[in-house]
Formats: sequence, C-alpha cells, structure tokens
Amino acid sequence: MAENIIDLTDESFEEILKTSDKPVMVDFWAPWCGPCKAIGPTVEALSKEYGDKMIFAKVNVDDNPLSPSKFGVQAIPTLIFFKDGEVAEQITGMVAKEKLEETLKGVL
Repeated sequence: MAENIIDLTDESFEEILKTSDKPVMVDFWAPWCGPCKAIGPTVEALSKEYGDKMIFAKVNVDDNPLSPSKFGVQAIPTLIFFKDGEVAEQITGMVAKEKLEETLKGVL
C-alpha cells in the first residue's frame, strides 16, 4: 500500500468522511481482482500528485462488506469520490488515467 493511501475498514469508513476537510476518493477493490490490480498504480500516482488536496483510501470488499453495500458497489474496481461527506462522482471499472484525473479535478 502506498504511504499516502489510507486502508479503510467498515469501522473507520464513516469517520473519515465526517472528519475530512478535503474530498475523499475511495477505491473499492479485492486482492483477486485483475482490473483492481491494474488501476492500482494509477491511483498511487494520482495520490502522490494530488495528496495535498484529496484523501485517497482503499476498501477491501472481501474484508469489509458493509461499506460497499451501503454505496451500491456491485462491481470492482469502483472509485467513489466524496465531497463534504456526500458522493460527488463514481467510476466503475478500469479507466484511463486521463479519465480518472479529469473526474478528480472536477471534484476538487
């Protein structure tokens, strides 16, 4: 896990949304998911570039089933962008870095 990406659990998920003064991007993933592994380096690169403006987090859906079900995550990878504790944008599936960065900038 990259040093600027937080590993969230069902227990810590709500707390980060309530207390963050920055937008939060949550990557819902699983270790067995090929596309999740493929998008991981892109998320890490963006976390290094935008880590001062946005919080980056990951939720392992196998270990934490409540958070993905609460937000209707039915496929992974799903990236949900939260602003002021509310869902601002959502991307499901493997996307190009440009699309991810465009969405991120839109949320900021």
